[in-house]
Amino acid sequence: MPRQPNFLVILIDDLRFDEFGAGGHPYMKTPQIDRIASEGVLFDRAFHTTPICSPNRASILTGQYASRHGIIDNVARDAASHRLPNYHLALQNLGYETAHIGKWHMGNDGKPRPGYDYWVAYDGHGRLNDPKLNENGTYVQHHGYVTDIMNRMAVEFVTKKHAQPWSLFFAHKAVHPDAEQAADGTFRMDGYKPAERHKDLYRGCVFPRKPNMLAPSEVVKSKPAWREAFALKESDAARTMLDAIHAGEQEEVRLRAAMMAAVDEGVGMLFDALASSGQLDDTLIVFLGDNGYFFGEHALGPERRFAYEEGIRCPLVARYPKAIEKGTRIDRLVICQDLAPTLIELAGGTPAAHIQGRSLVPLLRGRPNGWRSSFLVEYWAENAYPWLVGMTYKAVRTDRCKYIHWVNRGESDELDELYDLERDPYELANVVAQPDYAEVREALRGDLRGLVNFALGL
Repeated sequence: MPRQPNFLVILIDDLRFDEFGAGGHPYMKTPQIDRIASEGVLFDRAFHTTPICSPNRASILTGQYASRHGIIDNVARDAASHRLPNYHLALQNLGYETAHIGKWHMGNDGKPRPGYDYWVAYDGHGRLNDPKLNENGTYVQHHGYVTDIMNRMAVEFVTKKHAQPWSLFFAHKAVHPDAEQAADGTFRMDGYKPAERHKDLYRGCVFPRKPNMLAPSEVVKSKPAWREAFALKESDAARTMLDAIHAGEQEEVRLRAAMMAAVDEGVGMLFDALASSGQLDDTLIVFLGDNGYFFGEHALGPERRFAYEEGIRCPLVARYPKAIEKGTRIDRLVICQDLAPTLIELAGGTPAAHIQGRSLVPLLRGRPNGWRSSFLVEYWAENAYPWLVGMTYKAVRTDRCKYIHWVNRGESDELDELYDLERDPYELANVVAQPDYAEVREALRGDLRGLVNFALGL
């Protein structure tokens, strides 16, 4: 029987699809992350289906839509997060030693969850400096920069003697700013903080403006659902929060890039550790984010929750020479729920019926026939930011189009949005009311109804 692969999944908080070198960032240098892509596969169209931390983390671990697993927002859902059908439970049954190191953020306590033989986490968002970590049930105060501490712990885990194949879920705090979160999900922001050695990295660098980086007054011409939200965003409380992290400014982009330097160093440390211990080519390395992020596109930021491309697209690269040809690029519609069934299949198991994602193994083998042509994006309004009240939506994204339905507006569809992404990749022209798109609109509405039922398990 072939050896079961080890699994190293590296998750970054809030990372955009283009926020690493191989993803197209104009100045960020990430040679170690880029190595995963160059020696493996880069998924050009990978997506989140609820683009916000807790729901999407649960979707990655369960292979389910948020409608099914029930983690629908970032409010403390500690009890629910203990009941998730996490793929690590399946891996344990297949003979794996399992570990979680880093940010959990499905529920605000950092206590151990089912499915893990080794556990390191922290409460809530943790702290970028001098974090207190829960290590297998006991809180331990550490000193130093959290990314560096997590990197060392991950290296220690992969290099220790293992009697079984192992699976490590390594979840960084980067690139999330320091923040304190209350039980209702609201935040007090404390800013982006790179490691001291990287604080001046990329000083003076400029992230180019995109055609969809517009003023709110321009955005609402095609997106009327945002009119009230943008008005609320100008409140004193909102401005205090936004100013604390340089929201929508070049400094925000630069500080996030500088924070990624320590992450990339850690990926290099893990490459070295796996190579020196003879495990490198027996380990599937996956690198991804937990949701997208807006740098001012559609006048949004500090945001990730919405169905425009910057919010839902995901950085996703993977390396495993025994199953992935070097330099592969895949442009099929891939969603975060696909990770769990992929790992279970590669481990020699069969994904259970509750998993709604699809194994990526056929795509990796060059067999795309019958692959999905659309997927659901869903979001429930929350209290995290004062301007988000009432912004619940369901959306469908196909190979070419996107349709967004604002469900909190009753049965009315006058605020809905439809984009032809082939002609309008920046989602500037809402064609929902154009007669030429009437047939497309009705087909997408039908597709959306079917996907909502599927997500619910109906």
